[in-house]
Amino acid sequence: MIDPKNKSAKEPPAWYRWAVLVIISLAMGGNYYVYDAISPLAPVLKAQLGFSDKNIGMLNAIYSIPNIFMVLIGGLIIDRIGTRWATLLFGGLCTVGAGLTAATDLFGVMAAGRLIFGLGAESLIVAVTAALAKWFRGKELSFAFGINLTIARFGSFAALNSPTWAEPAYKYWQWPLLISVGVGTLCVVGPAIYALMERGAGRRFQLGAEGATDKIVWRDLFSFDRSYWYVVALCATFYSVIFPFQTFAVIFFTNVHGHSREFAGFLSSLLTLFAMVCTPLFGLLVDRVGRRATLMCFGSLLLVPVYLIMAYTRIPPLVPMILMGVAFSLIPAVMWPSVTYIVEPARLGTGLGLMTMVQNVGLAGVNLLIGGANVYWKASESNPAGYRPGMWIYTAIGILALLFAWLLRRAETGPKAHGLETITTK
Repeated sequence: MIDPKNKSAKEPPAWYRWAVLVIISLAMGGNYYVYDAISPLAPVLKAQLGFSDKNIGMLNAIYSIPNIFMVLIGGLIIDRIGTRWATLLFGGLCTVGAGLTAATDLFGVMAAGRLIFGLGAESLIVAVTAALAKWFRGKELSFAFGINLTIARFGSFAALNSPTWAEPAYKYWQWPLLISVGVGTLCVVGPAIYALMERGAGRRFQLGAEGATDKIVWRDLFSFDRSYWYVVALCATFYSVIFPFQTFAVIFFTNVHGHSREFAGFLSSLLTLFAMVCTPLFGLLVDRVGRRATLMCFGSLLLVPVYLIMAYTRIPPLVPMILMGVAFSLIPAVMWPSVTYIVEPARLGTGLGLMTMVQNVGLAGVNLLIGGANVYWKASESNPAGYRPGMWIYTAIGILALLFAWLLRRAETGPKAHGLETITTK
């Protein structure tokens, strides 16, 4: 918002833009930390509070449930009040939700806290994305998004490895959650500093327009072709085998493979570590070689055998986790940018919003499904075979992801292709 009297205002200097990126990315880092705080804590919640795998699955599933609907109004809120106030609003919900989750050992209250956290978390990410578009559109936008995700995913990496660096806190269930509340305050502190920086810059510099947000325009839903729906289906299936697996990964590695809680957390965090390092690199590769649908087939193929390897073989889990890490880095680097080639700009908000909605349906459903399967088959340290049905569920969903990736490649090598296989940057 530039002062209309200041006709000669210039664009912000590069250092100011990158400072904004770091500050606003810290809010996403706090968001990611709070989300991933449940997975390494799961064994403690089971031992000290008597929670079941179904309860653990619900704590992450209930995060996704409001986002099935929040995407309908989150973009409208951002458009109405702007990114400055939207990041503060949604960041505040994240912090309140984290605090409520840590406040009591009553499962219903903890679940309510995760619900409130979910109301703010995805919309905070959307608001941050819109803010970055304002500051980097027409400049280093793709690279800026890559750096933003690297900073944010450091929050996930820190949370999943917290049994190592915060080992004393895991003696009591509440202490790790209190740490997550402390880190979660970044969801408010970051936007507060960003608001001051934007307000100051608005008086001196020419800022870009707000970025496109994930909101749905219902009349546009019937305008998308098969390639778009294949990408949406791939998104839902791919994330449904990655994030729900992380929900139960620490329990699985400790009960099935006999690893310590610390090493189990490290194994789970490998997915995040690969994403932090490799996603920007895969993005650069794809920009140069194209072949986006082919690479999505390759990434999906990597996911199919990993769960059965972990369930039935003595191959060190490090090996399948590396394969998952490559897939987790490759698919997002290709999938989300591909939507911009398939959907015309006027409908991009609807396209991204619908994709986010379907993704959260998958995340909620599979978290509940795996938790219920572990309970039904009595999965535990004394019955490690009880985890195998859940691993078959992941494998089946992975096969579906490969099918949708293959269908996408077939569509994108046909007469109605959008250029996913051919478009490159020089």
